[in-house]
Amino acid sequence: MGKFFKEFKEFAIKGNMIDIAVGVIIGAAFNKVIDTLVKKIIMPPISLLTDDFNFENKKFVLREAVVDNEKVIKEEVFIGYGELITVLINFFIIAWCVFLIVKLFNRLRNNAEDTKNKKVTTPKDIELLNDLKEIMQEQNELLKKQTKQ
Repeated sequence: MGKFFKEFKEFAIKGNMIDIAVGVIIGAAFNKVIDTLVKKIIMPPISLLTDDFNFENKKFVLREAVVDNEKVIKEEVFIGYGELITVLINFFIIAWCVFLIVKLFNRLRNNAEDTKNKKVTTPKDIELLNDLKEIMQEQNELLKKQTKQ
């Protein structure tokens, strides 16, 4: 049991758990932002352009509700395809935003890993690996010259 807690402590201290928690929290907040963006910013102009066509309320009725003296005897049965359209729009906006963020981070990482780029500070481990690579290339050149003699 002590080994389990030791492993868990190492996992938590390394930051993995905190990184995951931060990612989940930011993801939930990002979802709310995108949901609002779609419902309050994107869909109203689309609705206006399509003569007040509101996707969210669109449905295909399979069975009408049965009402007797204002009492519902059988509920309406329908397929709510409009909500699916809205969710798909949300998905594509989120996917597009994630793509842009990943593209930005890849560009920043590539700039940071380029040891010849002096505008960006290269991480120490990348500098060390680059130095080792250069030393190995120099040694290979020396060995090639020695074998030719």
